[in-house]
Amino acid sequence: MRIPCPHCGERGFQEFAYYGDAGPKRPAHGGDTGEDVWFDYVYLRDNPAGPHEELWYHAAGCRTWLVVTRNTLTHEVAGARPARDVALERSAAP
Repeated sequence: MRIPCPHCGERGFQEFAYYGDAGPKRPAHGGDTGEDVWFDYVYLRDNPAGPHEELWYHAAGCRTWLVVTRNTLTHEVAGARPARDVALERSAAP
């Protein structure tokens, strides 16, 4: 599997570390956030068949966190974007 790093170009997956689903949003710290919310965030994950956004770290390259769109059935990688850009887009959305 090849991952298209936006900074280093296309590289083999061996240069990267997989960190899981890029979708869950971390609950706010403090306040009225209960244990059930944290349990859901930490332990409950979807297992989709098809295109899925995943978090990868380019450990043997530019050391950038990436959001990689990968098909879980075929392992085809559709693209990769810096995780910082994705987080900024998500925080700006209503």
